[in-house]
Amino acid sequence: MIQVCNLTKAYDDHEVFSKLNLVFPVDACSVLMGESGCGKTTLLRILMGLETADSGEIIGLEGLRIRVVFQEDRLCEDFSALSNARLACSEHKRSGDVRIRRETDQVVLQHLEEVGLQDSVRRSVRELSGGMKRRVAIVRAILAGGDLLLLDEPFKGLDEQNRVEVAKYIQRHTKGVTTIMVTHDTAEVSLMGAELVRFPG
Repeated sequence: MIQVCNLTKAYDDHEVFSKLNLVFPVDACSVLMGESGCGKTTLLRILMGLETADSGEIIGLEGLRIRVVFQEDRLCEDFSALSNARLACSEHKRSGDVRIRRETDQVVLQHLEEVGLQDSVRRSVRELSGGMKRRVAIVRAILAGGDLLLLDEPFKGLDEQNRVEVAKYIQRHTKGVTTIMVTHDTAEVSLMGAELVRFPG
């Protein structure tokens, strides 16, 4: 399990959380919920190493490869959906071999099709709607591989039908992967077949 033990974080005089204790099971999906401003995103940033806690520790992260869907899509706007997703494929990055690139593209195209983007794979990301960009960001994170997947409000901007389909897509490709998802929507707990973890405060 991943254990958050007595974690404290403040910015200047603003204390985000103090002596926080949480447990996330491995190889399963946990949905983290709490009041706005309680520090959920800050905790994710500490888990991924972008922030440092003032005190306390997190046990169970040693050696884990982490992939992330941020609140912002963080895509390369001038690249196509295909090119953005392809960036996550390490086998392509390791080799300029044309055969490997073609095989990689087949895999990426399959993933983009699974989330309903088959007609937009060659379009520049800047031409896509917010919900379409969100799906590209999710596909990129799934293709990146790794042991721990962090999702910060991943279904933001998706309509009900796409939210259901993307949730199924994530579940299909994260079996045996520890997943921690932040949301404000209780319906997404059952949608992801997840365990609810309440953020105190």
